[in-house]
Amino acid sequence: MAESSDRRTVKQRRADARAEKVRVFQQERAAQARRRRIAWASGIAGGVAVLALLVTFIATSTTPRQRPQDIAIADMREFTDLPATHIDPRPVDYQAEYDMLPPAGGDHSQAWLNCGVYNQPQQNENAVHSLEHGAVWVTYDPERVTDATVGELRAAIPQLHTIISPFPGLPAPIVASAWGAQIELESADDARLGQFIDKFWKSADAPEPGASCAGAVEGPGRVA
Repeated sequence: MAESSDRRTVKQRRADARAEKVRVFQQERAAQARRRRIAWASGIAGGVAVLALLVTFIATSTTPRQRPQDIAIADMREFTDLPATHIDPRPVDYQAEYDMLPPAGGDHSQAWLNCGVYNQPQQNENAVHSLEHGAVWVTYDPERVTDATVGELRAAIPQLHTIISPFPGLPAPIVASAWGAQIELESADDARLGQFIDKFWKSADAPEPGASCAGAVEGPGRVA
């Protein structure tokens, strides 16, 4: 008979088998330790991310927001004690009666202008009624404002409860109006435009706050 090549005794074979089991166990334990370290590190990273989000949330939620009435806007005109009588069909000479161009309040039509973007001038009396509802009317002089600037204006203000329309002969390239307030601007990136929106858009101080800015007069040349 051929002699076995394994000359180990039973005791040696058992010892070697045990040593192999120990080696496998140690490898598995080391692998488990690595997995725990990875999970621990990931947990720390995740915890840091969560903590950062929590800190940001607490900071933003506890930081007092500036009240609209406390926003100060340089060179803004204000008009007080404006009447709000419906005068149809009589037109209103806002420049002569209120020293406004464009109008920022006063007597107006009983029908408001639907808010939106227009590429043609709009009827003053209808637009003023929209201001009465808390809308902001951004007008621009088509002789001094490019299509690109109009696009910047559209991007700078809310899509709802605002009106954008050309207004030839303005005293500045751009004029933003709300009920009883107005600001002249040289460019669409003037920071005061954002301040004006923050202060007057859907303002509770408008004569009819919360009223609709749709469902009435659809002016000519509406594009959006």
